[in-house]
Amino acid sequence: MERLVHFTLFGQEFSFYTDASEEDVEQILDILRRELDAEGGPAARTSVPSSKMLVLGCLRIAARYVQLASEYDSFRRKQDDSIDQLINKVSSGID
Repeated sequence: MERLVHFTLFGQEFSFYTDASEEDVEQILDILRRELDAEGGPAARTSVPSSKMLVLGCLRIAARYVQLASEYDSFRRKQDDSIDQLINKVSSGID
């Protein structure tokens, strides 16, 4: 069931609707906070508008997602090739 979640970043309150569990929401917010801290920590927050920091954090997360998706696709192709080779070996041994 979808619910409204409130959280605070940079002294500002944000809200969004989600059907994610409380544990998932905490992990999501933790990832976002870590990404924002990687942008330069508290010193950067005072010189860069919070909206830009949030966009940068989201872009970094999106870039990591794209990289993981690419790595997963590569892994799947390698696994498919390995399975095909194994099937061929077993089939040739049966003949």
